[in-house]
Amino acid sequence: MADTNTIATSLGDYLRARRALVSPADVGLPATGRRRVPGLRREEVAELVGLSTDYYVRLEQGRADHPSDEVLDALSRALRLGSAERAHLYDLARPPRRAAVTAAVSGRGDVLRSALWQVVEAIPTIPAMIMNDRNDVLAWNRLAAALIADFPNLVAHERNMARRIFLDPDARQIHLDWDEAARTTVGILRMAAGRHPHDPELVRLVGELSLGSETFRKLWAGHHVHEKTHGPKRFRHPTVGDVTLNYETFQVPGPAHHLLVIYTAPPGSPAEEALNFLGSFTASNTAPPARPQTRIEKS
Repeated sequence: MADTNTIATSLGDYLRARRALVSPADVGLPATGRRRVPGLRREEVAELVGLSTDYYVRLEQGRADHPSDEVLDALSRALRLGSAERAHLYDLARPPRRAAVTAAVSGRGDVLRSALWQVVEAIPTIPAMIMNDRNDVLAWNRLAAALIADFPNLVAHERNMARRIFLDPDARQIHLDWDEAARTTVGILRMAAGRHPHDPELVRLVGELSLGSETFRKLWAGHHVHEKTHGPKRFRHPTVGDVTLNYETFQVPGPAHHLLVIYTAPPGSPAEEALNFLGSFTASNTAPPARPQTRIEKS
């Protein structure tokens, strides 16, 4: 579990976790007998990257400060990192200075411009919501509240998709691809931890999830990272049944890591019919979705 001050993963921890996932055959190296641990040996990574074994060992032990971009890029190639894994590697290799931590945390993603609420509410026929990288849901429209969770009647603490995935006893019935949702949710939180290792809200969230979910603890220990982009998503709703949608994610401009997530259905599909039904059902409620009373910034 994370300590009370930081959820930072060291660069060495991440390098060890990633090289354990790469076999010699993956990178064109010959097998050399029985291995005590899975994946590449330290000297093999050093050879692939073009470093001395001593320097690479010092990297894993945290005794080599400020590796160059060339070294980090070579490590990314050797360990077969995707774009999200590479970005996380850079975050761990270039942690924020202590002097900048307070300012960075004070600018974290709790404050939402009121105009962004209006944007989300103006999307009438498909679910839409805005999240930060802690998975806090900061804004939603009626269809998102009708399909995903009753956000207006949840306290702010509970409007968090990570908590709902891992701590809600009904989560596996609501999220039909629960295993994938759990893995990607942990990956998103890992990315956030690399960017903001001293964020107290994130530290508390990871601690709470670690205490409350064995699955979360196991996934967190795997160091998987994930950048939310697009893909399929399946829900089960008590009124309309199973609904298969596609989501697209848009980065909201600004210093906070806000994401606009929109769920769509193929034209003429059962999912579109289900959304239309939910839309007509929720339209009878003429009051706008309840907004949080705090953490809203005027435009």
